[in-house]
Amino acid sequence: MKNKKVDTLKLVLCLFFAIVVVYPLCHMLFQIKDVNVWEVWSSPQFINALKNSVVLSLIATLISLCLAFCLAWCLERSSIKYKNIVKVIVTLPMLIPSISHGMGLIILFGANGIIANIFHLQWNIYGAAGIVIGSVMYSFPVAFLMFIDVLQYEDGNPYLAAEILGIPKWSQFLRITCSYMKKPLVSIVFATFTMIITDYGVPLLVGGKCTTLPVIMYQDVIGLLDFSKGSAIGVVLLIPAVFAFAIDMFNKDKSKGTAVQIPYQIKENKVRDILSSIYCMVVAVVVMLPILTFAFLSFVKKYPINMSLTLEHITRTFAKSGGKYLLNSIWIALCVAVIGVVLAFFVAYLTTRLKSKVSYALHLISIVSLAIPGIVLGLSYAMAFKKWPIYGTFIIVIMVNLAHFFSSPYLMMYNTLGKVNEHLEAIGMTLGIRRLYIIKDVMIPQIKNTALEMFAYFFVNCMMTISAISFLTTVKTKTISLMITQFEAQMLLECSAFVSLIILVVNLGVKYVVGRIQNCKR
Repeated sequence: MKNKKVDTLKLVLCLFFAIVVVYPLCHMLFQIKDVNVWEVWSSPQFINALKNSVVLSLIATLISLCLAFCLAWCLERSSIKYKNIVKVIVTLPMLIPSISHGMGLIILFGANGIIANIFHLQWNIYGAAGIVIGSVMYSFPVAFLMFIDVLQYEDGNPYLAAEILGIPKWSQFLRITCSYMKKPLVSIVFATFTMIITDYGVPLLVGGKCTTLPVIMYQDVIGLLDFSKGSAIGVVLLIPAVFAFAIDMFNKDKSKGTAVQIPYQIKENKVRDILSSIYCMVVAVVVMLPILTFAFLSFVKKYPINMSLTLEHITRTFAKSGGKYLLNSIWIALCVAVIGVVLAFFVAYLTTRLKSKVSYALHLISIVSLAIPGIVLGLSYAMAFKKWPIYGTFIIVIMVNLAHFFSSPYLMMYNTLGKVNEHLEAIGMTLGIRRLYIIKDVMIPQIKNTALEMFAYFFVNCMMTISAISFLTTVKTKTISLMITQFEAQMLLECSAFVSLIILVVNLGVKYVVGRIQNCKR
């Protein structure tokens, strides 16, 4: 009887995820019948945007992966100092919206950009080059974290054996490191490419006449309210995301490794450490430049005409309901984070600790949103729930954020619970201890750090998301991240910079508090 109740609960959760993820997506796909798809896909505008999206995304992915791997290798294979500080700095871009990276490029290299004026550069940031540079800045930290996560767990035994056999360092890199990285690299490549090709923030600001698919989709829906044409473009944007999802599902590294693993032994090499330090310093400076410009621009009257300090942009931002929208963002992020952590733990517990035939179905539908870009999910919600009472309320904004960001925290908890002793519940039953007490007193203390990381992930992403909520908010439910596009359209770059700075500060504060709590509980 208990097993039947558990399976019924799993089916209810499957239904919930079907409503918040699958239903809106299917609804959007059905809307394609209202438009001549071939006419949309064969239009010169679409073909040109598709070509730009694919080519520029491939170039940006290649550059991003090379830079990220080199940085990860420098941090994991050298003895340089201040590694943790470098990690914090290079991941700062993950705490601001992608559109802020485009704005940072304009401030630095635009017609009146800071660096452009200092060095008298005549180069135009708008166009293909700007999209590539902005996309690299946006995707680089994510690729870096993926690489460093792989490298830090690499077994040092093969390298130790290679040293004993006298195999040169370059051969060790080609035969051991490259072989070890082969499977993870496939997933990293597709994840990075998908992240870039489905982003509209960077191309929207610095693309100029070089349009991409997400940009024309955004313009058709927001500017022309042409939802049918937007859905036809959204289907194309789903292809790389679904492909990346499938690759990640079937490309899991199932090797168990050696019985006894040892960490990679870093040997003394001054030349390597000096070069690594220089590279890390250069990357850190480049990453910090846009963030420093946000802080600079927020307090000058009008760059470059009037460089006197002022609080006018802060006053203007709050006069245009910036304070209200900031509270909206924090409220939405907190709701999503709390609900998301509880739901992700509950679902992960059911799929890992109470396995049955229904568990695999629940697991699959829980990670479906990994294959749906934010802009596509947001459009599908706008089309599916337009006539529902929740449309235009905080409920639908919380729902779309929960659906959009659920999969990654769920997988974090899924993997963590999978490592907890599988016999805990059986031992508890033998001793007459209820399952609830086993969870509360034994299991939760073991997974608390993962739960805190999940909270931070939900909160940070909700604070800075634009694509998933662009089509769903009203004046009452608007978030502060949407003020970036509003101010940019009005050519108020100083106010946009201040909004980006607010989002960064709030997200940094949450990450700091979470880190402090984790350290206190160790």
